[in-house]
Amino acid sequence: MKTVSNTDWTKLASLKDAEINTSDIAELDDDFFKHAEIKVPPKKSVTMRLDADVLEWYKSQGQGYQTRINNLLRRYMEAQSQQR
Repeated sequence: MKTVSNTDWTKLASLKDAEINTSDIAELDDDFFKHAEIKVPPKKSVTMRLDADVLEWYKSQGQGYQTRINNLLRRYMEAQSQQR
């Protein structure tokens, strides 16, 4: 998010689902999901050099290590973009 939220996330996380007022949120029916699209940024294959111990650590965390590295780089990119 680019703006500061006034939501008390700690309080919200402690609520049970039944305690959350969702009356102002429209129901998502079958028609919504018939037309819904998932938009994922395109991936591009690259070759990059990483320190061997860094790569081994990510690989040791199991399958999906490239996705985790991408997510970390994305969060850094977004944080840097917000500072400008």
